[in-house]
Amino acid sequence: MHADRRRAESFGAASAAYDRYRPRYPEALVAELVPTPGLRVLDVGAGTGISSVQLKTAGATLLAVEPDPRMADIAAAKGVAVEIATFEDWHPAGRTFDLVVFAQSFHWVRPQPALRKVRAILDPGGRLVLLSNRIVPRSPSWSDLDDIYADYLGPARPSIVDAAREAEVVALIGDGGFSVERRTVTEQLHYPTEDWLNLVFTYSNHLTLPEQDRRDMWRRLQERIARGGVDAVNDAIALVCTPKVE
Repeated sequence: MHADRRRAESFGAASAAYDRYRPRYPEALVAELVPTPGLRVLDVGAGTGISSVQLKTAGATLLAVEPDPRMADIAAAKGVAVEIATFEDWHPAGRTFDLVVFAQSFHWVRPQPALRKVRAILDPGGRLVLLSNRIVPRSPSWSDLDDIYADYLGPARPSIVDAAREAEVVALIGDGGFSVERRTVTEQLHYPTEDWLNLVFTYSNHLTLPEQDRRDMWRRLQERIARGGVDAVNDAIALVCTPKVE
């Protein structure tokens, strides 16, 4: 997906909604990543600072890198130290880190150059972590909504991460010289209808639709879901990646 710059650069226009409605990561998962205070963490593609704030609260000494100034402004307003740049263009200036985190952002960078850069800035014993929230609606399910999505998005459902993509990423990371350990925390969630729609309409394939299509799809989904809202499951995933000894 890194080559689709239109989608990659679509989030800034919806930065306020993104910050309000994108889910936070389970505290238990974050606590595993920052077991002791003072861990030096780089949060890459930090967006509005959702993961950054959680990692800081857990005790990390954190620096964020985010290419979109509108997203970065929201992160900075929360007290996050943020530098505006793509990861490709960002200069570490001799700084190294115990943990480099991509929270639902790794698919927006070119993987092999990014992995080489990560290896260069990790301290001995340091790790790379890819964080994802995988939210799947159960009632109504994707199948209950597929006919609406098909009219606007074709066969692609609007999930943030799916199993097939995860397998591809794990293979890429292995090729980049890391071993991968998968950790997960499962949450049962309920979204009022408006909150669910506000969430999914921060996904890039929704944001890049023509405005009239977005309005029509919102209206149809709202009618289909009605007042019952959406029951969903979040399988929050951390891919903890350790450099292989050469």
